[in-house]
Amino acid sequence: MMLYKGNILKMRTQLKDVITYELPIGDDFVDMNTLIGKKLTWTYLHQINCVHCGKKTKTSFSQGYCYTCFTSLPQTDASIMNPELDESHLGISRDMEWSKSHSLKPHYVYLAFSSNLKVGVTRESQIPTRWIDQGAVAAIKLAKTPNRHIAGIIEVALKEHFADKTNWKAMLKNEGELSVDLKLEKGRAIELLHPELQQYVCAEDEAYELNYPVEQYPQKITSFSFDKVETYEGTLKGIKGQYLIFDEGKVINIRKHNGYFVELKV
Repeated sequence: MMLYKGNILKMRTQLKDVITYELPIGDDFVDMNTLIGKKLTWTYLHQINCVHCGKKTKTSFSQGYCYTCFTSLPQTDASIMNPELDESHLGISRDMEWSKSHSLKPHYVYLAFSSNLKVGVTRESQIPTRWIDQGAVAAIKLAKTPNRHIAGIIEVALKEHFADKTNWKAMLKNEGELSVDLKLEKGRAIELLHPELQQYVCAEDEAYELNYPVEQYPQKITSFSFDKVETYEGTLKGIKGQYLIFDEGKVINIRKHNGYFVELKV
Protein backbone atom coordinates (compact mmCIF):
# COMPACT_ATOMS: atom_id res chain seq x y z
CA MET A 1 0.00 0.00 0.00
CA MET A 2 1.19 3.51 -0.87
CA LEU A 3 0.17 6.48 1.25
CA TYR A 4 0.30 10.11 0.11
CA LYS A 5 -0.67 13.12 2.19
CA GLY A 6 -0.72 16.86 1.60
CA ASN A 7 -2.38 19.71 -0.25
CA ILE A 8 -3.46 18.81 -3.77
CA LEU A 9 -3.29 20.94 -6.90
CA LYS A 10 -4.74 20.48 -10.35
CA MET A 11 -3.18 17.61 -12.24
CA ARG A 12 -0.19 18.25 -14.48
CA THR A 13 -0.64 16.91 -18.01
CA GLN A 14 1.35 16.04 -21.11
CA LEU A 15 0.00 15.58 -24.62
CA LYS A 16 1.11 12.16 -25.84
CA ASP A 17 -0.62 9.36 -27.78
CA VAL A 18 -2.61 9.00 -24.56
CA ILE A 19 -2.54 12.04 -22.27
CA THR A 20 -0.54 11.54 -19.07
CA TYR A 21 -1.57 12.89 -15.67
CA GLU A 22 0.39 13.63 -12.51
CA LEU A 23 -1.32 14.68 -9.28
CA PRO A 24 0.66 17.05 -7.03
CA ILE A 25 -0.04 16.05 -3.43
CA GLY A 26 2.23 17.48 -0.76
CA ASP A 27 5.79 16.98 -1.99
CA ASP A 28 4.86 14.08 -4.27
CA PHE A 29 3.74 13.82 -7.88
CA VAL A 30 1.54 10.75 -8.32
CA ASP A 31 1.44 9.07 -11.73
CA MET A 32 -2.34 8.78 -12.05
CA ASN A 33 -2.32 6.81 -15.33
CA THR A 34 -0.76 3.84 -13.53
CA LEU A 35 -3.58 3.87 -10.97
CA ILE A 36 -6.38 3.27 -13.46
CA GLY A 37 -8.09 -0.01 -12.56
CA LYS A 38 -6.93 0.24 -8.93
CA LYS A 39 -8.91 1.00 -5.79
CA LEU A 40 -8.17 4.39 -4.25
CA THR A 41 -9.16 5.68 -0.83
CA TRP A 42 -9.42 9.44 -0.32
CA THR A 43 -9.71 11.12 3.07
CA TYR A 44 -10.23 14.84 3.44
CA LEU A 45 -8.40 16.11 6.54
CA HIS A 46 -10.53 19.26 7.02
CA GLN A 47 -7.92 21.79 5.97
CA ILE A 48 -7.71 24.12 2.98
CA ASN A 49 -4.66 26.27 2.29
CA CYS A 50 -4.68 29.16 -0.15
CA VAL A 51 -2.67 28.18 -3.22
CA HIS A 52 -1.09 31.65 -3.31
CA CYS A 53 -0.30 32.70 0.26
CA GLY A 54 -0.65 29.34 2.03
CA LYS A 55 -3.00 30.71 4.69
CA LYS A 56 -5.68 28.40 6.04
CA THR A 57 -9.12 29.25 4.74
CA LYS A 58 -12.55 27.84 5.58
CA THR A 59 -13.77 28.44 2.04
CA SER A 60 -11.93 28.12 -1.25
CA PHE A 61 -12.60 30.92 -3.73
CA SER A 62 -11.97 30.69 -7.48
CA GLN A 63 -10.50 27.18 -7.21
CA GLY A 64 -8.02 27.54 -4.40
CA TYR A 65 -7.70 31.08 -3.04
CA CYS A 66 -8.48 32.65 0.33
CA TYR A 67 -10.84 35.63 0.23
CA THR A 68 -8.06 38.22 0.55
CA CYS A 69 -6.17 36.81 -2.42
CA PHE A 70 -9.39 36.30 -4.38
CA THR A 71 -10.24 39.99 -4.11
CA SER A 72 -6.75 41.34 -4.77
CA LEU A 73 -4.79 39.10 -7.16
CA PRO A 74 -4.72 39.66 -10.93
CA GLN A 75 -5.21 35.92 -11.55
CA THR A 76 -8.64 36.08 -9.89
CA ASP A 77 -9.80 39.24 -11.67
CA ALA A 78 -13.07 39.17 -13.64
CA SER A 79 -11.06 39.33 -16.87
CA ILE A 80 -9.83 35.78 -16.30
CA MET A 81 -13.33 34.47 -17.05
CA ASN A 82 -14.12 37.32 -19.44
CA PRO A 83 -10.93 38.22 -21.33
CA GLU A 84 -12.61 41.07 -23.19
CA LEU A 85 -12.66 42.91 -19.85
CA ASP A 86 -8.87 42.86 -19.54
CA GLU A 87 -7.51 46.42 -19.47
CA SER A 88 -3.82 45.78 -18.96
CA HIS A 89 -3.13 47.06 -22.50
CA LEU A 90 -4.33 50.41 -21.12
CA GLY A 91 -2.06 50.15 -18.09
CA ILE A 92 -4.93 49.13 -15.80
CA SER A 93 -4.39 45.99 -13.73
CA ARG A 94 -4.35 44.69 -10.17
CA ASP A 95 -0.66 43.95 -10.81
CA MET A 96 0.97 45.24 -14.00
CA GLU A 97 4.07 43.07 -13.61
CA TRP A 98 1.87 39.97 -13.55
CA SER A 99 -0.11 41.26 -16.51
CA LYS A 100 3.07 41.82 -18.51
CA SER A 101 3.93 38.12 -18.23
CA HIS A 102 0.37 36.83 -18.61
CA SER A 103 -2.20 39.17 -20.20
CA LEU A 104 0.20 41.12 -22.41
CA LYS A 105 1.52 37.97 -24.05
CA PRO A 106 0.32 36.29 -27.26
CA HIS A 107 -3.05 34.56 -26.88
CA TYR A 108 -4.92 32.12 -29.09
CA VAL A 109 -8.59 32.01 -29.89
CA TYR A 110 -9.45 28.40 -30.69
CA LEU A 111 -12.27 26.05 -31.59
CA ALA A 112 -12.46 22.83 -29.58
CA PHE A 113 -14.80 19.86 -29.46
CA SER A 114 -15.61 18.13 -26.19
CA SER A 115 -19.31 17.24 -26.23
CA ASN A 116 -20.00 20.13 -28.58
CA LEU A 117 -18.06 22.67 -30.61
CA LYS A 118 -16.99 25.70 -28.58
CA VAL A 119 -14.85 28.81 -28.90
CA GLY A 120 -12.27 29.66 -26.27
CA VAL A 121 -9.25 31.79 -25.38
CA THR A 122 -5.94 30.84 -23.82
CA ARG A 123 -2.41 32.14 -23.47
CA GLU A 124 0.00 30.75 -26.06
CA SER A 125 1.99 28.92 -23.38
CA GLN A 126 -1.19 27.15 -22.18
CA ILE A 127 -1.69 25.18 -25.37
CA PRO A 128 -2.45 22.26 -25.22
CA THR A 129 -2.94 22.35 -21.41
CA ARG A 130 -6.13 24.40 -21.69
CA TRP A 131 -7.66 21.97 -24.19
CA ILE A 132 -6.80 19.00 -21.98
CA ASP A 133 -8.24 20.64 -18.85
CA GLN A 134 -11.52 21.16 -20.72
CA GLY A 135 -11.66 17.55 -21.88
CA ALA A 136 -11.53 18.49 -25.58
CA VAL A 137 -11.01 15.58 -27.98
CA ALA A 138 -10.09 17.83 -30.89
CA ALA A 139 -9.04 21.47 -31.31
CA ILE A 140 -7.79 23.96 -33.89
CA LYS A 141 -6.16 27.38 -33.55
CA LEU A 142 -8.28 30.15 -35.00
CA ALA A 143 -6.53 33.43 -34.26
CA LYS A 144 -3.36 34.67 -32.58
CA THR A 145 -3.44 38.05 -30.83
CA PRO A 146 -0.79 40.17 -29.07
CA ASN A 147 -2.78 40.34 -25.83
CA ARG A 148 -5.68 38.87 -23.89
CA HIS A 149 -8.10 41.73 -24.54
CA ILE A 150 -8.16 41.38 -28.33
CA ALA A 151 -8.56 37.60 -28.02
CA GLY A 152 -11.55 38.27 -25.79
CA ILE A 153 -13.07 40.65 -28.34
CA ILE A 154 -12.83 37.94 -31.01
CA GLU A 155 -14.36 35.37 -28.66
CA VAL A 156 -17.29 37.67 -27.88
CA ALA A 157 -17.86 38.23 -31.60
CA LEU A 158 -18.13 34.48 -32.13
CA LYS A 159 -20.23 33.63 -29.06
CA GLU A 160 -23.38 34.35 -31.03
CA HIS A 161 -22.51 31.49 -33.38
CA PHE A 162 -20.50 29.06 -31.24
CA ALA A 163 -20.92 27.84 -27.66
CA ASP A 164 -18.40 29.12 -25.11
CA LYS A 165 -19.09 26.58 -22.35
CA THR A 166 -18.40 22.87 -22.01
CA ASN A 167 -21.20 20.53 -20.94
CA TRP A 168 -19.07 18.70 -18.37
CA LYS A 169 -21.46 15.78 -17.87
CA ALA A 170 -21.73 15.10 -21.59
CA MET A 171 -17.94 15.48 -21.85
CA LEU A 172 -17.40 12.82 -19.16
CA LYS A 173 -19.88 10.46 -20.80
CA ASN A 174 -18.00 10.99 -24.07
CA GLU A 175 -21.26 11.98 -25.75
CA GLY A 176 -21.39 13.69 -29.10
CA GLU A 177 -19.79 11.97 -32.06
CA LEU A 178 -16.92 13.97 -33.51
CA SER A 179 -18.27 14.50 -37.00
CA VAL A 180 -17.31 18.16 -37.04
CA ASP A 181 -14.84 19.33 -39.68
CA LEU A 182 -12.72 21.76 -37.65
CA LYS A 183 -11.04 23.27 -40.70
CA LEU A 184 -14.44 23.95 -42.25
CA GLU A 185 -15.72 25.47 -38.99
CA LYS A 186 -12.61 27.63 -38.74
CA GLY A 187 -13.33 28.98 -42.21
CA ARG A 188 -16.91 29.72 -41.19
CA ALA A 189 -15.72 31.51 -38.06
CA ILE A 190 -13.27 33.66 -40.05
CA GLU A 191 -16.07 34.80 -42.37
CA LEU A 192 -18.10 35.87 -39.34
CA LEU A 193 -15.37 38.18 -38.08
CA HIS A 194 -15.16 41.89 -38.80
CA PRO A 195 -12.33 42.61 -41.30
CA GLU A 196 -10.48 44.48 -38.54
CA LEU A 197 -10.31 41.25 -36.53
CA GLN A 198 -9.45 39.01 -39.47
CA GLN A 199 -5.88 40.31 -39.41
CA TYR A 200 -5.28 38.08 -36.38
CA VAL A 201 -6.37 34.84 -38.08
CA CYS A 202 -3.85 32.05 -37.54
CA ALA A 203 -2.49 30.45 -40.73
CA GLU A 204 -1.89 27.10 -39.03
CA ASP A 205 -4.70 24.66 -39.88
CA GLU A 206 -3.62 21.57 -37.96
CA ALA A 207 -6.52 19.86 -36.18
CA TYR A 208 -5.17 18.40 -32.93
CA GLU A 209 -6.56 15.14 -31.56
CA LEU A 210 -6.51 14.33 -27.84
CA ASN A 211 -6.91 10.84 -26.36
CA TYR A 212 -7.64 10.35 -22.67
CA PRO A 213 -6.74 7.45 -20.36
CA VAL A 214 -10.28 6.15 -19.82
CA GLU A 215 -11.02 2.46 -19.30
CA GLN A 216 -14.77 2.90 -19.08
CA TYR A 217 -16.97 5.97 -19.59
CA PRO A 218 -19.91 6.31 -17.17
CA GLN A 219 -23.53 6.17 -18.37
CA LYS A 220 -24.79 8.07 -15.34
CA ILE A 221 -22.74 10.60 -13.40
CA THR A 222 -22.72 11.58 -9.75
CA SER A 223 -20.15 14.16 -8.73
CA PHE A 224 -18.81 14.33 -5.19
CA SER A 225 -16.88 16.97 -3.29
CA PHE A 226 -14.68 16.80 -0.21
CA ASP A 227 -16.87 19.55 1.24
CA LYS A 228 -19.63 16.95 1.62
CA VAL A 229 -17.81 13.61 1.49
CA GLU A 230 -14.98 13.16 4.01
CA THR A 231 -13.92 9.70 2.82
CA TYR A 232 -14.39 8.04 -0.54
CA GLU A 233 -13.23 4.66 -1.82
CA GLY A 234 -13.61 3.57 -5.41
CA THR A 235 -11.89 2.03 -8.42
CA LEU A 236 -10.40 4.56 -10.82
CA LYS A 237 -11.82 3.99 -14.31
CA GLY A 238 -10.29 6.91 -16.14
CA ILE A 239 -9.26 10.57 -16.27
CA LYS A 240 -10.61 13.26 -18.55
CA GLY A 241 -10.23 17.01 -18.25
CA GLN A 242 -9.42 17.55 -14.58
CA TYR A 243 -11.90 14.87 -13.51
CA LEU A 244 -11.21 11.48 -11.99
CA ILE A 245 -13.80 8.92 -13.10
CA PHE A 246 -14.59 6.08 -10.69
CA ASP A 247 -16.83 3.01 -10.83
CA GLU A 248 -20.58 3.51 -10.45
CA GLY A 249 -20.29 6.83 -12.29
CA LYS A 250 -18.73 8.75 -9.40
CA VAL A 251 -16.55 11.67 -10.48
CA ILE A 252 -14.54 14.40 -8.76
CA ASN A 253 -13.16 17.63 -10.19
CA ILE A 254 -9.60 17.84 -8.89
CA ARG A 255 -9.09 21.44 -10.00
CA LYS A 256 -12.05 22.51 -7.85
CA HIS A 257 -10.14 21.14 -4.84
CA ASN A 258 -6.90 23.09 -5.27
CA GLY A 259 -5.38 23.57 -1.81
CA TYR A 260 -7.39 20.85 -0.04
CA PHE A 261 -5.37 18.78 2.41
CA VAL A 262 -6.06 15.10 1.79
CA GLU A 263 -4.73 11.62 2.28
CA LEU A 264 -4.60 9.15 -0.62
CA LYS A 265 -4.20 5.41 -0.09
CA VAL A 266 -3.40 3.20 -3.08
